[in-house]
This record gives sequence, structure tokens and C-alpha cells, in this order.
Amino acid sequence: MTENTKDTPESETGWRCAVCGFLFSGERPPRSCPRCGSPGAEFLPAGDHTVFRYDGEPFDVLLINGSSHRVGNTGFMLDCAAEELNARGVSFRRYNLSEYSIEHCWCCYSVKAEYCTYPCRNWQDDMPGFHALLATAKAVIVASPINWNNMPGRLKDFLDRTTCMQNLFHLDKPGLTEGKVVGILVCGHEDGALKTALDIFLYFQQMGYILAPFGIGYRTHGAEFNSSTDSGFFRNDQRVREDIKGVVSNVVEFMQLDIESQLKGRLAPVSE
Repeated sequence: MTENTKDTPESETGWRCAVCGFLFSGERPPRSCPRCGSPGAEFLPAGDHTVFRYDGEPFDVLLINGSSHRVGNTGFMLDCAAEELNARGVSFRRYNLSEYSIEHCWCCYSVKAEYCTYPCRNWQDDMPGFHALLATAKAVIVASPINWNNMPGRLKDFLDRTTCMQNLFHLDKPGLTEGKVVGILVCGHEDGALKTALDIFLYFQQMGYILAPFGIGYRTHGAEFNSSTDSGFFRNDQRVREDIKGVVSNVVEFMQLDIESQLKGRLAPVSE
């Protein structure tokens, strides 16, 4: 194993851990990351990053995995969500934030409100592509782990970067998100699930999203267990699947009422 793939033989391939960035040379990824311990499934082919942009194809629901781990418990929750959307014939797109380059918000608003514009002034990373996805999707389902009773920093950076969409209302410009639907899924080892969900929702509420009825689903394992047993618990617990199916179903039912079109131009934007 090596962290230098510049001289990788033709028979080998460069792999990058999506969690910590460790580079590995070999025909296939390692069984686990030598640096952060993540399973080999977290590795992606290494190579030059292509800036992400939305291709313009319409779809209904945007699925966001806010975890640093693509294939962990949070990813499993989105697997279940995707299964339910497929079963209902609802179009969707799924993204793992760990696979994309999303920089910290520049906080242009703190300098001058007019500087926080849409499109975002930072057009060099992948977030402008996600801005377009948010403007297009009728509904969003966000899945998040619990990090210290809150969402992980990766997801917070993503949500911080939606400020340019929220600021449209302060600049008296047409909004792009009011009346859309949001659902939230949270999992973790112990405490903080509901707080995490509500912290996430506050961002969307400030953009005019409506939380689907019974639109929050969460499950924790417990501090008395070793975290290495969480994966087996979540994948074998029937309540997890039922709750996710319920949240997804509620989001879809609410979305199909087309509240967004009914409220267009009728809402008074009240946000920070």
C-alpha cells in the first residue's frame, strides 16, 4: 500500500478513500482503509475531479446522504428509501456528499447582503450543481448520522451553502424553493436524533420547505452497545425499515398534492 499513486503500474489502479482521502495502489481496494479504518467499499477510483453540474433531466425526489461514509448506516437508510421510491414508481436522484467537493460557505452575506447572490459566487466546487438540483426537485429527503448531538460537518457545509438560495427572499427576488417538501432520516449510536433532525429542518424551513406530515424518522442503537454492532442492528431491525418506508410514503403523498404550485406567489417570506 502507498499514498503515492503517480507511478502506479498498468496492472494496478489508484483508489481513494472517500472518507479520509487515503490513496491506495492495487488491482482492487484494500479490505479496510489503513488510515481511518473504513471498509473497502468506501474507496473510489482515484483520478482528477470533474466538477459536478446538473444535467437538466427532470426528477421528483432528491436523496442526500450527509454522512462521511457512503456505505454505512446512513447509506443503508437511503438504500431503504430508494427501494420505496422505486416501488412507488417515483423518480429520484441519490447523492453521497462524501463523493463531492463542497467548500465552506464564504459568508458573503456578513460583508454585504447583496454579495450573497444566486448563482453562488463560489462556482468552482460542486455546490452549484446541487443548487440546481434543489431548485428542480419537488421534494428532498436528507439522511444524517449523529455527530456529537448534531449533524456532521460535511452536511452542515452543504446546508450552509444554501444561504444564497434563502437570501433571494431578502433581495426581493423570486424564490426557488418555497412550497417544496422535505423529509428527514437520522440514525446514530445513542443520543441526539431528534435534535439533529430539527437542526436540519431549520435550514429547509428558512427556504420555504414544508416538512411532510410524520416526515421525520430516526433510530439509535444505544450507548450500552459497542458501535461495531450498530450495522447489524440497523439492518436487522424491522422498525427501521417500517419507519423509513413511512417517511418516504408521507413525503411522496404530500409532494403529489402539488402544494408547491398551489402556494406559488401566495407566501410571505419570513426568514432570518
